[in-house]
Amino acid sequence: MRIDAYNQISQVYGVKGKVKTTQVNHTSHTDKLEISSFGRDMQIAKQAVNNAPDVRMDKAEQLKNQIQNGTYDVDVNSFADMLLQKFSEI
Repeated sequence: MRIDAYNQISQVYGVKGKVKTTQVNHTSHTDKLEISSFGRDMQIAKQAVNNAPDVRMDKAEQLKNQIQNGTYDVDVNSFADMLLQKFSEI
């Protein structure tokens, strides 16, 4: 084994323990988020829908009472017209 050859190789590759340091400049970067007015309107609408009840209890209670009392009356002709209208949409 030739030691002088090892020394030449180590010089080429810089194995002598030299450590190269680099200085890093720390600059402050801040992220920024901008929401358009349309996006804000969508958020407001979404919140309003989420806060609204699924069932209008006042209407449901009124119909429930009419059905229980036997005073709920269905117009047969109007019902048939609406049924035919829905059937023609299919």
